Amino acid sequence: MTHYDDFYYNSTDGLRLYARDYPHSAPRATVLCMHGLSRNSADFATLCAGLHDDYRLISVDQRGRGLSAYDSDPSNYNPLVYVRDMLTLLDHLGIDRVVAIGTSMGGVISMLMAATAPQRFRGVVLNDIGPVIDPAGLDRIRSYVGQLPAVATWQEAAVQVRATNAIAFPDYGDDDWLAFARNVYRENAVGVPVLAHDPAIAQSLKPTQVPVDMWPTFDAMTSLPLLVIRGATSDILSRECVAEMRRRKPDLTAVEVSNRGHAPMLDEAVAVAAIRHFLGDLKMA
Repeated sequence: MTHYDDFYYNSTDGLRLYARDYPHSAPRATVLCMHGLSRNSADFATLCAGLHDDYRLISVDQRGRGLSAYDSDPSNYNPLVYVRDMLTLLDHLGIDRVVAIGTSMGGVISMLMAATAPQRFRGVVLNDIGPVIDPAGLDRIRSYVGQLPAVATWQEAAVQVRATNAIAFPDYGDDDWLAFARNVYRENAVGVPVLAHDPAIAQSLKPTQVPVDMWPTFDAMTSLPLLVIRGATSDILSRECVAEMRRRKPDLTAVEVSNRGHAPMLDEAVAVAAIRHFLGDLKMA
């Protein structure tokens, strides 16, 4: 297992937040990895292990997820607050510039950060997310986030994550689903698996809080190098959206991951190769 340091810091509103810091004595760049709605820093463990020879990596738990504290005010589970948390994290670590890798909600955060503070970024990788979010995919996610029943064993947890995610990973077997479950659940004090997120994060899926059209935000960040990764059967990021992104930013790089929906895990060979190539081409001055 690749070594990382546990890093805790306080948000500007006093919440104790967490990130995994994969150190490097002379990194080519620092990479900030931001997960999706109900996920956490464990999602990037395989990718970080593969990139750690050349890069420092920071993989976060957004508030309400993983080892970060839950927020007593669910209205704070929104992208603008996460942007503030991420900039606070970078300031605490003394990091001036990063490459952002954002999956789903993490990609929304990446776009907002890069549009408002482009000087903090060398480039951005968007994993299965773009300026337009397909309503069909949002409805699917709304159908289960914050509503899943409790489980009693790890096998039940594996069955549960399979039920909600099989559409995205049709080739996963029993061992894959158990590993998936161990990333998104944690054991409570008596050893029972519980979801590693606050059910109140579902608040952010209300129509008034979901940024459905972010083209102005996208246009504001097009000076930065950009890689878009799309799951071939994604119900969140459409091919039409990717085509429009490329029209607005002709030097955008886009790849599709076969046999994946929303969102690729970034351990797939085509995704890893695309990220490595993208990072290798960045100007690090």
